[in-house]
Amino acid sequence: MNYQHLIDTATKWNCSVTEQAPMAAATTFRVGGPADLLIDLPSAAAAMAAVNVCREENIPYLFIGNGSNLVVGDKGFRGVVLRLDGRKAQPMLLEDGRIYAPAGMSLQRLCLFARDHSLTGLEFAYGIPGTVGGAVYMNAGAYDGEMAGVVESADCVTPDGILATLSAEELQMTYRHTALMEGDYIVTGATLRLQAGDKEAIWTRMKELMARRHEKQPLEYPSAGSFFKRPEGYFAGKLIQDAGLKGFTIGGAQISEKHAGFVINRGGATAADLVALRNRVQEKVYAEFGVHLETEVRFVGEF
Repeated sequence: MNYQHLIDTATKWNCSVTEQAPMAAATTFRVGGPADLLIDLPSAAAAMAAVNVCREENIPYLFIGNGSNLVVGDKGFRGVVLRLDGRKAQPMLLEDGRIYAPAGMSLQRLCLFARDHSLTGLEFAYGIPGTVGGAVYMNAGAYDGEMAGVVESADCVTPDGILATLSAEELQMTYRHTALMEGDYIVTGATLRLQAGDKEAIWTRMKELMARRHEKQPLEYPSAGSFFKRPEGYFAGKLIQDAGLKGFTIGGAQISEKHAGFVINRGGATAADLVALRNRVQEKVYAEFGVHLETEVRFVGEF
């Protein structure tokens, strides 16, 4: 593939371009081979320009946030990985209980911003290791809360390569899914509607949930959080534990001994290890209980 037009466009928009970028360094699982190009984008306009060149030149592209819900194959990704640079993101804006947050902003910074302005509704998201864009894209959630409860609208690059704002209704946010996932949409920012609250009570709740995470989740290891979606009427972690797979290991990948809903990289794991472990868990749980576990984590690239 000829990347020169894309590189020239990225340079024009003051993007950072890395060739043969190791995706292990760009994902929280810390696995994955190199992408042909990794482009860090300073703005939504730069994202739109880069996407339009990719489409014009028929260059495969993958848009990521913090890489916290992603497994990239050991052979990498043939194409370009695009990422909004949270370090260069515009500041968050606040008006009448609404926060506008750029997609590259971390959820942690967003939650602290809400706390500092005595706005409640985002406590559940404190500790989720992702970005605003990624959280909106997949309707991330935890502890009985989810982004669907606070998102009013999202700014996106559409499949037609233009910037547009989609309402909450148009986003069609359901459990770990949105309409964005059905089309070639890229989230560039979101408006969140929160409620006035007590700053100390908000902070107490955030710390309480973070303490629960540290107590029950294997945060000391690279992972992608919950590996499987919750099947209707069940809990993935309990099914896996009841199937006798808690602690099950293939290579460097392991079902956490602390929480069976988590898959961790104990050290030296490969994407192939994660695929083999995923397949084994799905086969065993289906054989034991007749339930098919779908992954919450996305698998992309060449395996």
